[in-house]
Amino acid sequence: MTPEILALLVERYPDGYDDDQIISFKNQHNEIIEAVEVTTEDTKYLVKVSSKLAVTMENYDEDDYEDFDDNDPEAVQDPSLEDDDND
Repeated sequence: MTPEILALLVERYPDGYDDDQIISFKNQHNEIIEAVEVTTEDTKYLVKVSSKLAVTMENYDEDDYEDFDDNDPEAVQDPSLEDDDND
């Protein structure tokens, strides 16, 4: 995912997304995929729903991506989903 798409997601779903905003479909392997939709003027994106996506959206800060191009897919790293209660 690029910083641009992440910013679009946070803008479209500032309080997170609800079940009624999730699109379900089957992929080429007949697996059910759940995604949320974001659009630009010329492109429609379906972003796969996951716990990592929710955490990434919750922790979004546009300043974290100021040193990256908007279309750099390496800029958005997977969040750590480790349980911090073990400290």
